[in-house]
Amino acid sequence: MENKKKSIWVFGDYRNYYQNRVTLQLISKAMDLAKAIDAEVCALVFGHEIDEWIMEYTAHGADRILAIDDPALKSYSTEQYLAIMEALVKERDPEIILIGATDFGREFAPRLAKRLQTGLSADCVGLEITPEGLLVQIAPSFGGNMLAEIVTEHHRPQMATVRPGTFKEIPHDNSRKAQVERLPLMKGLPAPRVRLIEYERCAEKEHSIENAQVIVCGGRGMGNKNNFAKLHELARILGGGVGATRPVVYAGWADHDALVGQAGKHIKPKILFSFGISGAIQHTAGLGEADFIVAINKNPQATMMKMADVAMVADAGDVLNSLIKELKKRIRE
Repeated sequence: MENKKKSIWVFGDYRNYYQNRVTLQLISKAMDLAKAIDAEVCALVFGHEIDEWIMEYTAHGADRILAIDDPALKSYSTEQYLAIMEALVKERDPEIILIGATDFGREFAPRLAKRLQTGLSADCVGLEITPEGLLVQIAPSFGGNMLAEIVTEHHRPQMATVRPGTFKEIPHDNSRKAQVERLPLMKGLPAPRVRLIEYERCAEKEHSIENAQVIVCGGRGMGNKNNFAKLHELARILGGGVGATRPVVYAGWADHDALVGQAGKHIKPKILFSFGISGAIQHTAGLGEADFIVAINKNPQATMMKMADVAMVADAGDVLNSLIKELKKRIRE
């Protein structure tokens, strides 16, 4: 069915849905972008027995769902998914395609952009529309020291991958309706060169910091790797996750998955504890949606202290040890 209205496509990656809400976050942002260019928001869902995801994406704001439900798509295949997307894009000509910057998105999106002979901005931390209707793709550059604003003037679709946690999903609303198109599996799909034999879900190392309600974040002011490791103890007591600044990650005190900021995760906790962090822009760019910040630093003029709702001028390690001791005491009582 030919669709003349402009459309913004969001690829539905539901394989780790309950830990990774990036598709819902992208649908929410696509709704804002669509208003600026008078477009509809279209979510794409491929797989087998996918009605649950069709309903979820409808309830979270999609105007249209393009769904292909077939046993042949039960397991993700790069070659087959690319062939399907390429054919659909060339048939329907979307204005914008948004994909989550997950492991899947980082594998899938560049290959799709190459096939479509268009540009792709990766790991975006912001999206806007110009008065001329172009998508402004805001992404870290020069190792995260700067933010670049990128537009794709002459090629379509305009494509971007976006980091999980960058945007907020809208609330689930069962009363929402969407036009659902159930498409047949196209013929002549390439045979997968990689065959999935079995899979096992990996246990989470820690709470996902993108969705954590409490985050304990540490910087160079923790002094050393052993002191930094104590942040995990506080996070476990509080039921939260651990974040880190770039120097800490580069020093090997924390994994890259813990990196918060322009070059890492964007977080939105209800409470953020900031231990020994000065507050460089590369870090604070990822904290915009924290509800309440408690900062501990020896320097009262540190940017992080000025951002905080509660600022404590003290040694971060001393405060951390005292806090852990007091919380354990209260738990025993």
